Amino acid sequence: MEGERTRDPVFPSGVSFPLDCPVYNDTFIKVSVYGVSDEQQSSNFLGTSRFSVADLLHSKDQQLSLSLRTADDSVTVGTVLVSRMKMGEIEDGEVDHITADMHQKCTLVYESSHGINDKENGPIMNTVFQNAVCKVYRFQTVDSKWMLVREQMAECTLSFSIPKQLIGLCIQEDTCRIQELKDLGELSPHWHNLRKDVISRYEQIIKEYQDTLVELEKLTGPSFKPSCSKGQKYLEFIPINLHTQRMRVTCPRKTDSCYDVVTVGAPAAHSQGFKNGGLQKLLSKYESEKKSYSTAYQCIYYPPEQTTKAREILSVVSQLQPHITALADQLLQSPRDALRDTLKSLEDKTEQFVHALKDELVKSALLALHAARPGYVSKSQTSAPSSPPEPNEEPNVVCNNVNSSQTPLKESKASPVRSDSIPHHKEYDEEEWDRVWASVAKSLNSVIAMVEKLQEQDNNNQESTPCQTLADVITSHSPDRPMDVVDWRDQLGVLVQSLKECVLDVAERARHSVIFVLLQEAACSTAQGLQLQQRRDTVFSQALTALACGFVMRLYAGLEDKGFLRQLHAVGLVAQFESLLSTYSEEIGMLEDMEVGISDLTRVTFRITEALSEDSASLTPIISGRRDRYTVEVPLPHDAFQTLPDELRQGKLLHVIPVLFNVGINEQQTIAERFGDISLQERINQKNFEILEGYYKSLSNTLPSECLPSFQTQTDIKELLETLGQNVVTKKRKNVEILWLAGTICRRMNGIRFTSCKSAKDRTSMSVTLEQCCLLRDEHQLNKDYFVRALDCMRSGRLAQGELAQWDDPEAGSIAINKPASRHFYPIALLLVSSHLLVVWLILSLVFLLAKYQ
Repeated sequence: MEGERTRDPVFPSGVSFPLDCPVYNDTFIKVSVYGVSDEQQSSNFLGTSRFSVADLLHSKDQQLSLSLRTADDSVTVGTVLVSRMKMGEIEDGEVDHITADMHQKCTLVYESSHGINDKENGPIMNTVFQNAVCKVYRFQTVDSKWMLVREQMAECTLSFSIPKQLIGLCIQEDTCRIQELKDLGELSPHWHNLRKDVISRYEQIIKEYQDTLVELEKLTGPSFKPSCSKGQKYLEFIPINLHTQRMRVTCPRKTDSCYDVVTVGAPAAHSQGFKNGGLQKLLSKYESEKKSYSTAYQCIYYPPEQTTKAREILSVVSQLQPHITALADQLLQSPRDALRDTLKSLEDKTEQFVHALKDELVKSALLALHAARPGYVSKSQTSAPSSPPEPNEEPNVVCNNVNSSQTPLKESKASPVRSDSIPHHKEYDEEEWDRVWASVAKSLNSVIAMVEKLQEQDNNNQESTPCQTLADVITSHSPDRPMDVVDWRDQLGVLVQSLKECVLDVAERARHSVIFVLLQEAACSTAQGLQLQQRRDTVFSQALTALACGFVMRLYAGLEDKGFLRQLHAVGLVAQFESLLSTYSEEIGMLEDMEVGISDLTRVTFRITEALSEDSASLTPIISGRRDRYTVEVPLPHDAFQTLPDELRQGKLLHVIPVLFNVGINEQQTIAERFGDISLQERINQKNFEILEGYYKSLSNTLPSECLPSFQTQTDIKELLETLGQNVVTKKRKNVEILWLAGTICRRMNGIRFTSCKSAKDRTSMSVTLEQCCLLRDEHQLNKDYFVRALDCMRSGRLAQGELAQWDDPEAGSIAINKPASRHFYPIALLLVSSHLLVVWLILSLVFLLAKYQ
């Protein structure tokens, strides 16, 4: 059947076409008939015919007899009978008998290589999801009615769009980092050489990322990376086989239902290999070795939580300092009666800025930076060789409630610390940071007092009641002259300029201090640290691309669901990644990579924006940010955007809570469970169960249950969570109940579902088709006699598409049919017992191979 399609779908003879299928409205249908040879497993073209839906609708006997003609339309080779059928009708025995004897053993109604252009696939969907492959089936329900099931698999254009944007952001961030290191100013020879080495490493990363970006720009063709390309270096940022799977079910007794899942190969650095393990193992080893490197390079060792905090401070300072400056300028431009509104925003941002710097890390880093300047002489150098300064836990000046009448500056003497670790320099005052930092709050209070003074005069209050702590500010104005005589903008401008200068001074000092912390971290990093950063970028790119695809798909599906939109901005969405990797051999490294990549997704937020137009470029998601925090902006057309709640239209950041559950299911997992170690899988499942349980508590405390979707099965989510918790701690081999329960809970909570294995082919397709048939059985009363037939039918189509690619993936060989093929290779662990077993194994394998080919 085709309209303007380029590929003719295959229909078995005697099949019926339900009129409810939306593609049949106002279109012509082309029927091509092929003959299938059971011996050769090949199809031969027999003939083709064409008819209109109107002809079928107006036929008295509700069927058409069509002449089959050759491809050149020169010869009639036979006839084909096309009949119409309404939803809910029971097929007659003759057609049912034909269907039962078909090679596919199910009713395949429709197949297309370009999907169905119905109302679901508007400009929004067609921008992100392309090259859809669609199949429509009819299955019988328990009450002898018929349901229509449509399967649609599509490529996602984000497979290349998101990684290219992310690589560009990494290049931009590393370029800025180089400039920040140069802005540190003059350093002692030791630190100057270390800085030079670090800059050289960043330049190396930038060069490699630029080369990768150039290669990606050259690519044309499909919008996904096939599994045979997973080892190619220039494609390492691209996820493997990223596709969207949607099952739409239409049945007489229930409204249409959609079930979505994203399938993708496990996010992992295949091009870098897994000889030494994955990210989780490599990062742990790296952190344990970094202490020794810090001693060798005479650096201060900062644990991961402190370097993370340093990046957060740098990000906050970079965002808030220009924002405060803009608000201060806006305050001067505001009319006198609107000063208070602008001042409120200025207060909030300045308070965030002050409290962000209320950290001892900044103060200790400033001391360490001063020690790295040329000509620094410590007190201990007069008697002993110098040692690198250490961050000290000194009490800091705390700015409590900068809007209160109390002076925020509270001087306090430092507690006793090691004298040999405190820098001493005639040009450096150790308490200078405390004074500069507290001056921001003082300047803000001065601005607040001035605005309050203006408001009092506007209200014709003769008596002024200024705050006690700001008496010096208030008395600086002439009390004998009314404020409206004096140019109030000039007086306010002086105070605002003072605030801006204080904020800029503090921002520069804080920025230099945390950059010096990051310099020491990078200096302590060997080439291994550089490789780990590249590996983490690679894995994160694949995970983020899959998440963005799933978020967009879930958002598009829920635009008319008010409960879902409320949940989206109130508590965020859960993204459940189902992994089928084994805990054996190199797949252990893949799982370790995937664990870190999924965990890093907590640094990602989403924002919905209004698109400038409805073309593809305007509707493509855009990424912004740095490695410590990324934001994905998802544009929507004007009409769709205007229907959103106020919180979403105002640009509120939306959070996604990623969880990962893994259960190995192949023969390698059998070896791991009998002879290996599955503690990695157990730890991952236990950790992510706690995250999922915490999200449910937050969801149930925030939103009513009416916001969640309804299902036929009435099991409570809390009960499902309890069962999942029991299964997570239960010692059971290949406990796939964990995956089923986690997937069910995710759907009940409006979550996003992902399914992965090494290449997102065989194990993934087995899992997805089984889940789909279980949903048909539990939610749509699929007849039990049709369950296996439906499962075989869905799997046969997927395997037919995957047979061409089996050569590049060793896992494909065991799924060529619906049961695992027999293997004549025995567990290697048994061969280690005795050398005699090795000889026996070789002989038996040779005998089996000879018997097979004879």
